[in-house]
Amino acid sequence: MRDPTTVPALLDELGWRGLLYDHTDRLADALAAGPVTGYCGFDPTADSLHVGSLIPVMGLLHLQQAGHRPVILVGGGTGLIGDPSGKTTERPLQSREQIATNAAALRAQLERFLDFTGPYAAVVRDNAEWLAPLVMVDFLRDVGKHFSINIMLAKDSVKSRLDAGISFTEFAYMLLQAYDFLELYRRDGVTLQLGGSDQWGNITAGIELIRRALGVEANGLVLPLVTTATGTKFGKTESGAVWLDAVRTSPYRFYQFWINTDDRDVGRYLRYFTLLSRDVIAGLDAETTANPGRREAQQQLALDVTARVHGEEAARTAVEVSTTLFGGGDPRTLSSRALGVLAAEIPYAEVTHAESFDVIDLFFAVKIAPSKGAIRRLLEQGGLSVNGRKLAATDRAIPGAEALPAGYFLLRKGARDYALARIRGR
Repeated sequence: MRDPTTVPALLDELGWRGLLYDHTDRLADALAAGPVTGYCGFDPTADSLHVGSLIPVMGLLHLQQAGHRPVILVGGGTGLIGDPSGKTTERPLQSREQIATNAAALRAQLERFLDFTGPYAAVVRDNAEWLAPLVMVDFLRDVGKHFSINIMLAKDSVKSRLDAGISFTEFAYMLLQAYDFLELYRRDGVTLQLGGSDQWGNITAGIELIRRALGVEANGLVLPLVTTATGTKFGKTESGAVWLDAVRTSPYRFYQFWINTDDRDVGRYLRYFTLLSRDVIAGLDAETTANPGRREAQQQLALDVTARVHGEEAARTAVEVSTTLFGGGDPRTLSSRALGVLAAEIPYAEVTHAESFDVIDLFFAVKIAPSKGAIRRLLEQGGLSVNGRKLAATDRAIPGAEALPAGYFLLRKGARDYALARIRGR
């Protein structure tokens, strides 16, 4: 057994965080011998990554922080084929134009996470650069000859599809990914590939190709696929996938996804998705056990990941909005930016400027109740609030001067049903 004091920093860090699923036998020696260059690939099957993609992204970040050089590979070439790993049916093929658009979007997202300056500066590559010009006969002679069909058929990504059927196109994907590894070795000196645990077969194919073609030793490291304690698919909500793109999933909804993390998962996700230290995470684990209702771990997780993906300002705004809606915050402290964000998340309507506004008309405008009669009954029962002020049955007029910044009124029915009205033109 290796002396734990000599375990390279990367493996130690990934190990305690639960991110080390498996790796090749000689990886520890390679990391201990000096800086290595490692890559991870991302196929542009959509114009945004989702939260599940954060695991390999964090793997690259830890690689860089441990003193090694990360390479991001955007699969503008392999995306035209589609990786069969983890799929039970054939992927629909996308046009070259759509893949190129998706690849550009993914590149912009991935560049937020790593440092592109200094001795371990990250590099971004697109495999369309070398895959698109390939001549098939040359590829089969130079690459295909190194692969055994028997070995390829034994790979999980292929074996699981044999009964249902797999096209030659997807069957050959493994060769293209292996060729990526070889090409990145030639261009950037890459000797390590990272990926999810479902990529082990593709990664070892690349290692074997480099060994056979060049006589060079390369290594692989795979990270776990994320699960939830409830058995639901990680990164899925009632409204669909949770994307890193702010248009597909707003920063507020992104923040809420992490806030809603199950207590049984939050400690694990803090280790996976943040750079918080062992001591800080241990403290948050203890707080979750002692005072689960305070949800401090979830708040720290949500703030950290949202800031990393969307920036500090967007994260602060998400906290501001969430505190008002769910934490008993004072609506009068909301900034105009937070109110603008909120207008996209809850029922919203504009009203004509006036010196004062009839409560019934104001609440009816945002359709917070089915009829004016229902709103009137809610008012009489003390079930309505405006800008945090609970209305009495006699409060029928709201002065325009009570509007929040930019002319907003935050309306609430009961304890949790919110809506926004805004004075038109403000």
